[in-house]
Amino acid sequence: MESASAWTTLSQRLKIAVIGAGWAGLAAAITAVQKGHHVTLLEASQFWGGRARSIQTNSEGYPPLDNGQHILIGAYQQTLSMMQTVGIHLEKVFWRRPLQLRYADGSGLSLPNKSFPINLLQGICMNSCWSAVDKWRLIKTSWQWQSMNFECAEILTVADLCQNLTPTVWQDLMEPLCVSALNTPAHEASGRVFLRIVKDALFGPAGSSDLLLPRLDLGELFPSNAIKWLEKNGASCQTGYRIESIVDLGNQTNQGPLWQLGNNQFDHLVIATPAWDAAHLLETFNAGWAATANQLRHEAIATVYVQGPVDFKLPRPMLALRTAQGSPAQFAFDRGQIYSEAQTPGLLAFVISANKQSKEDVTRQVMKQLSDLLPQLAPATLRIEAFSVIQTVVEKRATFACTPRLMRPNATPCQGITVCGDYVEGPYPATLEGAVMSGIQAVP
Repeated sequence: MESASAWTTLSQRLKIAVIGAGWAGLAAAITAVQKGHHVTLLEASQFWGGRARSIQTNSEGYPPLDNGQHILIGAYQQTLSMMQTVGIHLEKVFWRRPLQLRYADGSGLSLPNKSFPINLLQGICMNSCWSAVDKWRLIKTSWQWQSMNFECAEILTVADLCQNLTPTVWQDLMEPLCVSALNTPAHEASGRVFLRIVKDALFGPAGSSDLLLPRLDLGELFPSNAIKWLEKNGASCQTGYRIESIVDLGNQTNQGPLWQLGNNQFDHLVIATPAWDAAHLLETFNAGWAATANQLRHEAIATVYVQGPVDFKLPRPMLALRTAQGSPAQFAFDRGQIYSEAQTPGLLAFVISANKQSKEDVTRQVMKQLSDLLPQLAPATLRIEAFSVIQTVVEKRATFACTPRLMRPNATPCQGITVCGDYVEGPYPATLEGAVMSGIQAVP
């Protein structure tokens, strides 16, 4: 019996190639190593981390910036657990605070550091900028969502779900929350997916709604530690290795799944590339899957990095911004406060979700938005001329548009191949947690 058990364990150890080293691919590779497989991780670029990585700045003397400012929340349990697996001390790498979506004038929602439902009730009731009607309608709507078990018809948008809220609560809370979570305008965004986010974050266990702002650049936050862990545990990790095609040797030998990539053969493939690259690789094997992946519509995210005076600080590390015509950014981050070890006091990051502007236009509009905001943030003597743009990063296909009745490709296009990525069928929108969850589930 011992021999049979050992043989069963040995026979289940596969030679697996993970194609793509974004957060989904890294999670898949780590999970595969944990399960005892022989793992080869292949990345086409020279960088680990995919769309959530650090980049070099165009300005001399600046440390690496992020390829877009990212936020994690306490509900991202799979991501946080994966970080701990590779030796990351969460309390050291995150600035963690209860949820605050506060504007420069002090309005907006701020939750106390208490468990649900006390945190939500107290946060709503203690908001001095909302009327009694604002608060009552928000509480009533929230409990209606809970009585629905956070489920709704697929056709409904976020705007449909929030039609009984007052304009103030809609503008102060729900609209920015939707755009930041789903990167899709609220009148176009899936109500069903939005409810899942609300359930896990606002109605989850204590700490679920906490904001986790990275104290390190994204490359140091997870990818570099993940690669060190993988190599230490026997995985082969290669950059600059682009896969143009896959050869199916299983059909030729009739011995089950066997795939050839270049000169190497593998028992199983995990494709962790963007949707369009995965569609290209899989079109020969499953044209329907490739068509589903190719029909996804994508949304851009822009991040404008602005350097202010070294003694300038925002009222809080993360500040919600009111959007209007010509005021595109939804949030501003004070990286001088958050990334204190980077020694960049006065460095701000403005984030524009669902961005449809050119790099030049969005940069100009953000500086105008900052100029209009300055009277609320600084002495009258401080002028916009004291601020300069360091870099504008536009990720044109940052996420898929999370709309109602969206068809997302599944994780199993054919035997011997699985796919992972934040766009793969699942409960979450295009988030780091969605990517990590799909990577874990893609490993046989």
